Amino acid sequence: MDKKKIETSSAPAAVGPYSQAVSVRASSLVFVSGQIALGPSGAVAGDTAAEQARACLGNVAAVLDAAGAGIDSVVKVTLYLKNMGDFGAVVEVYSTFFKPPYPARACVGGLELPKGALVEIEAVAAV
Repeated sequence: MDKKKIETSSAPAAVGPYSQAVSVRASSLVFVSGQIALGPSGAVAGDTAAEQARACLGNVAAVLDAAGAGIDSVVKVTLYLKNMGDFGAVVEVYSTFFKPPYPARACVGGLELPKGALVEIEAVAAV
């Protein structure tokens, strides 16, 4: 896979661990459904948004592994937060999973998430 960061001064610069856009040449894409912080027992794991983000990203990585991909092949991430006040804590955890060129990213907040979760994360990866 050839993953290339796309950057232009004609749009706002990326502020944080994400790219304005990412270009890939790949034979297929893997679309990972939104993952909340469910543990093996089916209960939400973690009491804080940061703990839940770590579990969500662990679930994303496990799904990608099953698809023959890896976290480094992610080109687009969408973060869903119950409370936008948790954005900083979630991005801090997020930045430990991804390295440059960072995936393109969007974040939506103020949501009610399944099972009372604080965070849900979906991803698209190129294989």
